[in-house]
Amino acid sequence: MPRERGQKVVASNRKARHDYHIEDVYEAGLVLSGTEVKSLRAGRASLIDGFASIDGGEAWLENVHIPEYTEGTWTNHSTRRRRKLLLNRVEIDKLSGKIRESGYTLVPLSLYFKDGRAKVEIALAKGKREYDKRQALKERQDKREADRAISTKGKEW
Repeated sequence: MPRERGQKVVASNRKARHDYHIEDVYEAGLVLSGTEVKSLRAGRASLIDGFASIDGGEAWLENVHIPEYTEGTWTNHSTRRRRKLLLNRVEIDKLSGKIRESGYTLVPLSLYFKDGRAKVEIALAKGKREYDKRQALKERQDKREADRAISTKGKEW
């Protein structure tokens, strides 16, 4: 059987880019049980309330919902358990120092398979204020209107 190639996105957290200023992005491996992998391969997961933390010199992914595998038996996993993240010691130390600063948090952006291995993209982020969110929406809307005006002007000829 040939090995998997490429990247298959299972879940993404689109709201994270709206709610946070993204400082740095890291790719981390994920320690999973067998039924979790099967459930992810079926394309089922939710990163909505998820976050990452550093506890005892290890990185953990918490509150990420991976539903139970439907064909699983008594060996099924719990849906919102803590999952260990696989990062280098240097990365963990850097993230730990940044998290101690006020306002920083670790947010999962996407969960995917890369060459057959489960990976999660986590971001070092700082929460946005309400006016920042409104400003970002206004800029996006203005850009969309400008692009629309340019495209209609080209169609008049």
